[in-house]
Amino acid sequence: MTGPPSALLLDVEGTTTPVDYVYRVLFPFARARVAEYLARSSDRAEVRADVRGLRDEHAADLAAGRRPPDWAEAPEAVAAYARWLMDEDRKATPLKSLQGRIWEEGFRAGALVGQVYEDVPRAFDRWTMAGRAISIFSSGSVLAQKLLFAHSNAGDLTPRLRGHFDTTTGPKREAESYRRIAAELGFDPASILFVSDVVAELDAARAAGLDTALCVRDGPDPASAPHRVIRTFDEIE
Repeated sequence: MTGPPSALLLDVEGTTTPVDYVYRVLFPFARARVAEYLARSSDRAEVRADVRGLRDEHAADLAAGRRPPDWAEAPEAVAAYARWLMDEDRKATPLKSLQGRIWEEGFRAGALVGQVYEDVPRAFDRWTMAGRAISIFSSGSVLAQKLLFAHSNAGDLTPRLRGHFDTTTGPKREAESYRRIAAELGFDPASILFVSDVVAELDAARAAGLDTALCVRDGPDPASAPHRVIRTFDEIE
């Protein structure tokens, strides 16, 4: 890319939001409430769809020779499998969808507040004023993304965001996912800058023609990085 990007596509965990917030706040919140949530929400069509997706995921685990908890349609059994997937840090779409629904109750009740790094809101303002489109691509569901940015410690940031993409678009480590996003946004891939803390995701985005930047919020600079390294969004024009 010879000039500033026309659009920015951002990862969340470790990029806009501290990893600790995800693993020490969001995941435990969902884990502690998943059984109770399923017990009182099993009649909702969208929750039934999540359970069907988890059932299919469970079948795939068995076919692959893994040993998940036994499957049953009872809320506690479904919850046990969901917790097992959380322990595996699985980016399964039905799990992420279910987590997002549980977090929705927490955000709306004020029990959860989204966390973003202090440079994020000013970068969003700067890029918006410059006419650059900002979108999010995360393994967390679109619902979870919108909740985090709508209820953030910097206020409601969603008016700054043009698009949200999750694993329903495709895996984050496959180039085709980024081609689909570029097409949906209506930008030439070369005019989009993708920022993430995961090299494999950046490799996939670069293979699709996007510009890339590796976000290293903490720790030493990588010994050798195949992507431009940034410490803060203030380094992005």
